[in-house]
Amino acid sequence: MAGTPVRYRICPKEPRAHLLAVEVTVDLPVADGQVFSLPVWIPGSYLVREFARHVVDIKADSGGRPVPLVKLDKHRWRAAPVAGPLTVQLTIYAWDLSVRAAHVDQTHAFFNGTSVFPQVEGFEAAPCEVTIDPPSDEACKGWRVATTLPPVDARPVGFGTYRADSYQHLVDHPVEMGTWESVDFLAEGIPHQMAITGRVRFDRERLAKDLAAVCGEHQRMFHAAPQGDGAAAIERYLFLTTALGDGYGGLEHADSSALICKRDDLPKPSPTSTPNAEPSDGYRSFLGLCSHEYFHLWNVKRIKPAAFSPYRLDSESYTRLLWAFEGVTSYYDDLALVRAGVITVESWLELLGRTATRVLRAAGRKRQSIAESSFDAWIKFYRPDENTPNAVVSYYTKGALVALALDLTIRQATDERRSLDDVLRALWLRHGKTGVGVPEDGVERLAAEIAGADLRPFFDEYVRGTADVPLGPLLAPYGIEAVLRPAESDHDQGGKAAKKPVEELAARGVLGITLGSGDDGAHLAHVHDGGAAQAAGLSAGDVVVAVDGLRATRTNLLRLCGERPPGARLHVHAFRRDELLELEVVLRAPEHDVAYFTLRAGDDAADGKRAAWLTPHKQA
Repeated sequence: MAGTPVRYRICPKEPRAHLLAVEVTVDLPVADGQVFSLPVWIPGSYLVREFARHVVDIKADSGGRPVPLVKLDKHRWRAAPVAGPLTVQLTIYAWDLSVRAAHVDQTHAFFNGTSVFPQVEGFEAAPCEVTIDPPSDEACKGWRVATTLPPVDARPVGFGTYRADSYQHLVDHPVEMGTWESVDFLAEGIPHQMAITGRVRFDRERLAKDLAAVCGEHQRMFHAAPQGDGAAAIERYLFLTTALGDGYGGLEHADSSALICKRDDLPKPSPTSTPNAEPSDGYRSFLGLCSHEYFHLWNVKRIKPAAFSPYRLDSESYTRLLWAFEGVTSYYDDLALVRAGVITVESWLELLGRTATRVLRAAGRKRQSIAESSFDAWIKFYRPDENTPNAVVSYYTKGALVALALDLTIRQATDERRSLDDVLRALWLRHGKTGVGVPEDGVERLAAEIAGADLRPFFDEYVRGTADVPLGPLLAPYGIEAVLRPAESDHDQGGKAAKKPVEELAARGVLGITLGSGDDGAHLAHVHDGGAAQAAGLSAGDVVVAVDGLRATRTNLLRLCGERPPGARLHVHAFRRDELLELEVVLRAPEHDVAYFTLRAGDDAADGKRAAWLTPHKQA
C-alpha cells in the first residue's frame, strides 16, 4: 500500500523447526534511533507472557547495509540512527499450541500478532500493512489463509497483503494457515465462518445450524437497544478452531476468536442422528465456548474497562471489573444456548449446577472477593499452584453466579420489567458505541439505575465481599429449587441428583484432598483447608503409598477412605520428596458442596416468569 509508514512481512520460514520469519519496515524512522518492542501480554489473557523470549535472532538494515541494534530491556530494541527506510528482521520460535501465541509445523501455522509483530514506537496509531507469504516447504502445498484482516492484494483465503488501521488493530486479527475445513453460515444476515484445523469428522450442517442460532441470539439481544442499533460493527465473523485429541480454550478478538477443542467435542456425523437431539456433553461444552467468545464481541472488545482504553501492552493493566466482563460473559454463554433453543432448560440447569459446584468446592471463595480476584489476576488466577483452591476465587465461575443473582435481583426489583439484558444494552450505548471505557464503579451505578434501587448492599456482599450467592431464594420465584449434597466421587461435577441416597454419601469419611496424576501412588495435588489431610499434616505434593497397611494408589485411595465413617482413624504412610512419613488421619464428614437444580411443577406464575427470562429475543 503506497504511503503506508509501517509494513510487516511474515512467513513460516522453517515449519519443521517451528520458525517464523518476520520483517518490519518503517519508512521514516525517528532521528535519534528507532525503538521496536514486542508486547509482554495479550488482551484477554491477563498474564505477563514475555513474548520476546521466543525471539531467536534479530537484526536490522537500511538500504542493504547492517544497522546496529541495542537491546534496552526484556522486550525493546533501539536501532542506530539512519536517514532512510529501516528494516528489522526477526526469527521467532513458534511452538506454543494455545490460543495466545504462535505455533507452526508442517501441518499448519497459527499466530497472534502480539507474539510476532514488533511495535514501532511512535507509530502505534499509524496505518500499517502485512504481507503473509506461503512457506516453501513441499509439505505445505495447498495451504490457505484464514483471517479477518482486510485484504489489499490478496484473494479470499489467499496469501498476499492485508492492512490494519493501527498496531492494536493489526494484533487483534489472528491468522491461521493450513488446509483447514470451513463451516459457513449467516447470523442475522452477517456472514460467519468457522475454520477448523485438525483431523476431524463432524456434522457440518448441525454445527452451522446451532452456531447460527446462538450467534443470532446474541445479536438480537443487543439489537434490542432502545436508543439505537445494538449490533457490533462487524461485516463478518470468524471462529479459528484447532481440534486436538485433548484441549480447551478460547480468546476473543475484534471480529474473530481463536478456539481449541477436543475433536470428539464436535458434533458426530451419523446417518441415524436426530436433527434436534440434545447435544452431547462435549458438544454442549464446545457450543458454550463459542457462545462465550462471541459474546465478547460486545462485552470486552467494545465495552471495556477504562483501564483497557487503550490497552497498554508493555505492562499489567489493573481493574477490579474482570468479573463483570468474564463472569457476566460466562453467565450469558450458557444462557444463550437455552434461549437459542440448542439445549433444554434441564440441560442449562445442569450446567448451572456444575458452575455452582466448582465455586462451592473452592475454599478460596471465603478469602478472596471477585473484585480482588479481578485485580490480582496477573499474579494469582493465571498462576495457579497447589494452594490456589484455598486462596483464590474464579471471577469466571463466581462471577457467573453473581451475574445470575444480579439479573434476578433487577428482575424482582422491577417486577420483571427490566433485567441484566438492559444493563448490557445500556453499557453498549454509553461505552461500547462511544469507545469510552467503563469506570471502576460504572457497572454498579448503571445496574442501580436500571433497577431503580440501591444496589450497594448487593455489591458489598457478593462483589467486594466473599458471601455466597443465595441462589435458592433467588431462583425460587422462577420455579427452580436449589439442592446441595455430598459428592459421589472425585469425578462428580455436580448438576445432577446423586444415584445413591444422600444419607449413604454423608456417612462416608473423606480426606479433603484433590488427587493429581502419576503412577507412583496417590499424589496429592491439593490439600483443602479444614480437611482431615491438612489436620494430619499431609501437604500438596505428598504421595500416599499405604493406608492401614494396604497399598494406596490413585484409583483406590478415596475408596479406602470412603469405606470408613467420619471420625475413623487411619494409619497412613506417605512420601514427601524422598522421606517417608507416618501419620494418623482422622476422617471427616463430607461437605454438602455439590449443587443441582430442579424444576418445580404446577406453579403457573413461576412458569411464566421463567419462560420470560429464558425466552429468545425476537428478530430485530
